[in-house]
Amino acid sequence: MGERGENREHQSAVGVRALPWAVAVAAAALAGVAVVAVLQHAATTEQANERRALVLRNAELTRAALLPGSALACLDGEAGEKTGDACEAAVFAGPATVAAAVAFEGERLAILKAAFELSKQGDALVVPALAGARRAAELDRYGLAAHVLAAREGCTAVDCPALAMFSDTTALKANLKAQAFESYVAQHAAQWGKTAEPPAPPVAAATPPDAVASVTPPPGGPPHDEQGTARPVDRKWTFPSSESIPAVSIMKSEPPLPKAAELPEAKVDPDLAKSIGAAPEPAQPAEPQRLPPKRPQTEAAPAAEPR
Repeated sequence: MGERGENREHQSAVGVRALPWAVAVAAAALAGVAVVAVLQHAATTEQANERRALVLRNAELTRAALLPGSALACLDGEAGEKTGDACEAAVFAGPATVAAAVAFEGERLAILKAAFELSKQGDALVVPALAGARRAAELDRYGLAAHVLAAREGCTAVDCPALAMFSDTTALKANLKAQAFESYVAQHAAQWGKTAEPPAPPVAAATPPDAVASVTPPPGGPPHDEQGTARPVDRKWTFPSSESIPAVSIMKSEPPLPKAAELPEAKVDPDLAKSIGAAPEPAQPAEPQRLPPKRPQTEAAPAAEPR
């Protein structure tokens, strides 16, 4: 009995000494789990922040494409074939519009590349959040995405690791092989810098030279030179306005001039006319002398009857 009691006491002492060690191990394990959870939460939070930042960048890019007068909305490639020609003319209208389109496509590919890298770190939400931008880059309407990939990533039609971030690479590979963007630029660059000539007037509206020479400036208007160009008038000259000219009716006969306005008859000296050899004016017939009207004769008184 004495030995058994001693063994029990020894085992109790050993158990008492092992208990703190087990508690320490369990506490360390719990602490490790907590640290891992905190790290995972921090990583998840950081990924969420990065995803949110990428979505905001894409939203700002889309808002810039929708500004009035911007042709960048044509780069989505979802407007259809009927608007393709008009969009092509707008995108390649000049060097400035082409440079803006290349910068726009470069920013979109930078966002997609950052999203692809974030998805490889475990964020499964970032790629679906940018599905529209990725689809627009995959369509690559005018070869802009292929041009940016070739310039930045050194891509070719047979070797382009950056194509791994896309699900459909058919159009991108075809544009890389055909160099579609360069073909569009070469096609439209010949028209850059040319000014549109004004259209010629129609034949019926053209004025013949004789008619131009016979045209005189309207009364009250500025004087013109021989070419019909208006010249400035000195301020000391004034012109009557249309309100100051009385209205004239062609249905009424003109009133006779007053006697004061009649010009006196010209008198020619007969001797002077003979000296210069001028034919004398025919003598005007003398106006017949007007006789005064006859007075009415009074009736004679009747003769007196004889008595």
